[in-house]
Parts: sequence; structure tokens; C-alpha cells
Amino acid sequence: MCVDLHLHSNFSDGSLSPSDLVERAVQNGLRCIALTDHDTVEGIGELFDHGRAKNMHVLSGVEISATHGDRSLHILGYGIDHTHTELHQFLQVLQRGRTERNAKIIAGLQRLGFDVDLDQLQAISRRGQTGRPHIAALLLNKGIVGSKNEAFKQYLRKGAPAWAGRTSFTAAESIDIIHRAGGIAVLAHPGQLDPELRFLPQLVAQLVGQGLDGIEAYYPTHPPSMRKRLLALAKKYTILATGGSDYHGDNGNYASMARGKGGFCPPDSILAALEEKFGSLPRSNTEPFAQEAPCTQYSL
Repeated sequence: MCVDLHLHSNFSDGSLSPSDLVERAVQNGLRCIALTDHDTVEGIGELFDHGRAKNMHVLSGVEISATHGDRSLHILGYGIDHTHTELHQFLQVLQRGRTERNAKIIAGLQRLGFDVDLDQLQAISRRGQTGRPHIAALLLNKGIVGSKNEAFKQYLRKGAPAWAGRTSFTAAESIDIIHRAGGIAVLAHPGQLDPELRFLPQLVAQLVGQGLDGIEAYYPTHPPSMRKRLLALAKKYTILATGGSDYHGDNGNYASMARGKGGFCPPDSILAALEEKFGSLPRSNTEPFAQEAPCTQYSL
């Protein structure tokens, strides 16, 4: 069976509620899911409640936007205490920075002559964290662009006319707060950072030195050849190899949970590895993960 440890809900930039994600996971026959919304844990309570109701293994998570030198990257936190006070304070700083950036981007778009405002943006996002994906959706809905990708390319990416930076913490600080909240820290979608894997080994070595616990080896855009190299990298540094679809529902590029290139299917052996390395992790179902036949795995 497959697991999917990288999902987004409408508490950030996904289209489905945490409850809907549990329902979708049950329909897809998944073994376990983790909710990893951007810079927020507000959806975890709902995820846990619905996970219990459906007898589905669900894992608390978050995806923190961070920096390492001049690079932007994302750190996934798994098994965190979503009620942890310091974690909430940390995330609130990021959320305020996101709100301030949204205002700057909207102002930039207005200077370009576009009829957009913050009220229209809030109507798109409805609840939770609002960010550039919602601004891209607003531009698409207004007919200003033909696709969300065009919105990013023309206006929202770094160096584009409406680009604005925002407050962020370093990867080391993000790893530390995840650990203090009782979780484990994993580098998200490393193949997107370095498709040729030229500098990634050095980056991973540096992050492991700062406490990184794993890398997301199983990811929809990682072909089998890349996955093989990432698994070898995880083995070299004795860290975890996790996986997930980065599913955003209707708002994302990937149409289904646990789907991707080369028969992508994160194996449920990931769960045993998590518990072997770190012990019991916070989740809705407190029964231990039984050993079941894993889905297709990829040899080193």
C-alpha cells in the first residue's frame, strides 16, 4: 500500500478541506497521510478528528518556507505537536510576513494597471494562509493571464514586475523549531532545487549538520533515476527517505494523491522507518503501524 506524506488543504493553498483529504485518501486506498500546509498547522485538529472517524492513519505536519544562504527551500515537519506554543509563535511571524508580501504584490499589480485588490484576493483564498498561488488564481479568474503558470512567469516570480520578498527563517532555525515541537525535519522536493543534482549532495551534508532528519525522495517530478540517487544520498547520511505527492486538489499540478512519474508510490515501509528511528509520532490512530505488503519499491 502507498502513503502520501505531502498534502495541502484549504488552510493554505489547497482546494480541499482536511476532512475531504481523509475521504480522498480512503477512496484511493492509502495507508497513511500527512497534512503539510504552508506555514500553518491550523488544519491538523480537523484532520485528526476525521482520521479517527474513518480509522485512517493521519500524521501531523507542516511545510515551512526557509532559506539557506541565497537559496529558498522548504522544510517539512512531521509528527509535530500542533499545539506547541513556540511553533505557533514561529509560524505567526511567517504568516505576518506573507500578509505583508501579499499587500506589496497587489500594490505592484495595481501600479501595472490591473483591477485587483486585497478584498478580491481574500474572496479567492476564503480561509487560512493566502499567498502567491491565490494571487495567480485571481489573475486567472480576471482573464489577465491564461494560466497560473503564466501568472508566476510574467508577474509573481523573483525578478518579475510585481515580485516582493517576505520574512523568512533559515533552514537551521526551521529544523530547530520542528525538533522543539517534537517532530522530524525533512527537505522537501530536493529534485526541484537541483534537477541535475550538482550541488544537492553538499546542501544535504550541510543541512544534516544542522539536524536534518530526511529528504523527500519520492515525489511526482522525481523520475526513477533521480529517486535512485536520492535514496542513495539518504543511505549515505543515514537519514530518512520520505515521500508525498504535494497534492493541492484542484489548485495543484498533480491530479491525484500518490501519483507521479515512473509508477511513483511512496511505500508504507516509510512508516516503519519513521517509528524505528524516532518512536511513536503524534497521529489520530494510536495503534502501531502493522507490517503490510508494501507497494512497488525501487532498488538502489
